[in-house]
Amino acid sequence: MPLTDLPLDELREHRPTIRRPEDFDRFWADTIAEARAAGADTAPTLEPADTPVTGLVVEDLTFPGFAGDPVRAWVTRPVDAAADLPVVVEYLGYNGGRGRPGERVAWALAGYVHVVMDTRGQGSGWGGGDTPDPHGAGPHIGGWMTSGIERPEDHYYRRVFTDAVRLVDAVRTLPGVDPDRIALTGGSQGGGITIAAAALVEAHVGPLVAVMPDVAFLCDWEHGALVAVSDPYQELVRYLAVHRDAAETVWTTTSYLDGVNFAAGVTAPALFSVALMDEVVPPRTTFAAYNALGSTDREIEVYAYNGHEGGGFRHWERQVAFLRARDGGSANRG
Repeated sequence: MPLTDLPLDELREHRPTIRRPEDFDRFWADTIAEARAAGADTAPTLEPADTPVTGLVVEDLTFPGFAGDPVRAWVTRPVDAAADLPVVVEYLGYNGGRGRPGERVAWALAGYVHVVMDTRGQGSGWGGGDTPDPHGAGPHIGGWMTSGIERPEDHYYRRVFTDAVRLVDAVRTLPGVDPDRIALTGGSQGGGITIAAAALVEAHVGPLVAVMPDVAFLCDWEHGALVAVSDPYQELVRYLAVHRDAAETVWTTTSYLDGVNFAAGVTAPALFSVALMDEVVPPRTTFAAYNALGSTDREIEVYAYNGHEGGGFRHWERQVAFLRARDGGSANRG
């Protein structure tokens, strides 16, 4: 597989012009406030999960997300921790669900409380999902890129990004959690959610200890659609091939959801990854977000010979080292 994008030296300087609505911040402030109001009378619930895993505590979390809708998550933690632990909140890739309880244990084994959010309406491509999306949309291509594309208020990712923020609201109230030591991570779609959630959490919840998106999708949507050779960006192309006069509407709506527009609001320490042979997420789109970060403490791992799988377990080890250097002290591992 050849390099799929610009040479690395050009990527490091890549700062495309991205549409940014004048009311971007107000749009999201109103969205978060509305979701909090809708869920004000619904407390998060935490129940033991049905799992054969005994070496860790695995719990089933339900919390109010967008419009107060119930959203599910798994919470996995070390047994009998001596103190409140730092937290890693993880968002998932496209078409995936939270899967089975006990399926994702690496972060908990490393001494963290690990919270993995189910992505509403997804979970039939891999990893079963348990969270429906009860909100409708107009005509769109199969998938989620064009669901509600006519207006930013109706777009699918407005709901998902809001769920991501409301999860952090819920996590801060959980027992055994240090609310001042929360990190966000995710790969592909989860990386894009991580960037959006980080900016919104820092603006409306509080500071984060780290932001760690991998091969981040949902950044620079307009150029992603022009460069990517496979889905999901190609969903936008197929939509516009039929709705030939809708380009202005599409790019206006997506500008409210673009990771590059969120990135400037991210000030927490940030570790990104990018793969230069990625046919799903063009490297220029990840670099566009990385180069726009408000963070002064930031690093990007470049996997020159990998596709969308990125750095795999090796990169997870890199994330652990990055986080342990910044989480205010090593996680309690005894």
